[in-house]
Amino acid sequence: MASGQWPIANGQSLIALFLLLAALAVSAWALRRVDRISRGLVLEDVLFIPSGHTLKRMSLGYDGLLADLYWTRVVQYFGGKHHDQSLRYDLLAPLLDITTDLDPHLLPAYQFGSIFLAQTPPEGAGQPQKAVALVEKGIRENPEIWQLYFNLGWIEYSELKDYQLASQTFLRGSQVPGASPALQVLAGVMAQHLSDSRTARFLWTQIYQTTDNKMVRNNALLRLAALQVDDDIARLEQEVSTYERAFGHPPASWAQMEAAGGPGPFTDPFGRPYRLMTGGRVEAADPNMPFITRGLPPTRKPFVLDKTP
Repeated sequence: MASGQWPIANGQSLIALFLLLAALAVSAWALRRVDRISRGLVLEDVLFIPSGHTLKRMSLGYDGLLADLYWTRVVQYFGGKHHDQSLRYDLLAPLLDITTDLDPHLLPAYQFGSIFLAQTPPEGAGQPQKAVALVEKGIRENPEIWQLYFNLGWIEYSELKDYQLASQTFLRGSQVPGASPALQVLAGVMAQHLSDSRTARFLWTQIYQTTDNKMVRNNALLRLAALQVDDDIARLEQEVSTYERAFGHPPASWAQMEAAGGPGPFTDPFGRPYRLMTGGRVEAADPNMPFITRGLPPTRKPFVLDKTP
């Protein structure tokens, strides 16, 4: 071996070793930051985390693994906040942005993350505009995935109440090869502004049947139960009005109304009786039940969505 070759080889090895150690140190530092975030630090702390693009350049090809770790932390962060019935999810959008920068094809981050972002607290972050931005990012990166169009249309319909925009999104999604025929049906329904409970039930049933995420499935079941409560209370209010017209006064109890031929059931999907209040007003068995819009006490204030992008 000629003299002078070893120093060159050693120099190259040292440079490679230095780069490897630096990348590992940055990754370890980033993960420690995420660990601290999952224990509930304030939003300002996330600003010290490099962007997903920066982490991706430093990951030496392990960006997919790092994205999976970040997504795990997203789920832990959301689960902890949800368990505590928190009204603030400040770190959710930044963490989802970093996760999808690291792996633009990590579909659960778009599909489930958008649901976490869109829903009103304490069931979610109450940030539907940020949820829209997340799913649109997913569509740009994965235009062949029709399920993302379904997610986007659901947010526009359910949270933003923009039926025209939802119709356009469902129609765009229906043109993706292999898309579910349901998207074309939904496009027509949205175009007619048919925002009734049947449409909502269809959407939430689709979400329940097409996901294996436990939190999302449980959330869909709660949504379906809330829709049933809203429908029940609307029906019972009509029955109370019919009774009052017939007898000149509202019923004093469900038993009294049932004896007069009023149809049941008088219980919610969990078997709890609805409340018949003085004057014939009907209240939900549990006024704190998530997502219900009818049967609330007069003093209860609805949550106002954050409409800023």
